[in-house]
Amino acid sequence: MSGWQVAAFLACAAFATAVQNVTGFALVLVLLGLTGVFELAPLTDAANVATVLGLANGFIALRGRVRSVNWSALRQTATGTVFGVAAGVFLLTWLSGNAVLVLRLLLGIVVIACALLVLRPAQALREPSSRGAFFATGLLSGVLGGLFSASGPPLVYQFYRQPMTLDAVRDTLVALLAVGSALRLLMVVGSGQFSVAALGLGALAVPVVLGVAWWMKRHPPPWQRATVLRMVSVLLVLTGVGLMAPAVQGLIR
Repeated sequence: MSGWQVAAFLACAAFATAVQNVTGFALVLVLLGLTGVFELAPLTDAANVATVLGLANGFIALRGRVRSVNWSALRQTATGTVFGVAAGVFLLTWLSGNAVLVLRLLLGIVVIACALLVLRPAQALREPSSRGAFFATGLLSGVLGGLFSASGPPLVYQFYRQPMTLDAVRDTLVALLAVGSALRLLMVVGSGQFSVAALGLGALAVPVVLGVAWWMKRHPPPWQRATVLRMVSVLLVLTGVGLMAPAVQGLIR
C-alpha cells in the first residue's frame, strides 16, 4: 500500500468508528464499503483489519457496562454464530482465491441489503423470541461476519425487537459483536489467512479507533439516532452500488 492509501484507510477507520458510536453497528460496513470503493486494500485484508478494530471498539464500549448484558440471549445467539463464522470464513477463503469479482459483487449486495434492513422499522415483540430464532440470527450474522466481519445488521434488527431495556439491547449487541470478532480472528489466524499487511495496517488503525471511541464516549454528538441511521443507510446504498458496478462490468467482460 502507498502512503496515501494508508492515510486514507486510517481516515475511513476514524469515520467508521464515529458512525459506530452513534448507530451501534456500522463500523465494519462503512469501513469495508469505503475501502472497497476506493480500492485501498484487498477485501480479505480489510475484513481482517475490521475484525481487530471491532474487538478494540468493543473493549472501550463495554467497560463498566457488562452487568446490563442479557447473557441468556447472548448464549443462544452465540451458539449459532460459531457455525456461521466457520462457514463464512470458508466461503471467504474460496472466493478470494477463485472469484475476486464475485466477492466484490457479493459485498455490494450485502451492504445494500443491510442498509435496507436497517431502514425497515422493527416492530417490538411482546414476548422474547424463541431459542431457534436467536440461533438462526446468530447463524446468519456469523456467515456475514465470517465473510466480511459484518455481522451487525441481523443482530440489530433482531435485538431491537426484543422486550429489553435499551441499555440491555445495546450492551448485548456490543458483546455479541465482540464474540463474533474474536471467533473470526481465531479462525483466520489459525488457518493462516491473516497476512502481514493486515497485521501492520491493524497496528496503525487500532490507536485511531481507540482514540475516536474514547473521545465520542465522553463527548457524544447531539444528533438524532434515527437521522444518523438514515444518513448511514444512504451512504451504504451508494457504497454498495459503487462496489457492484465495476464487479458487474468485469464479469460481463
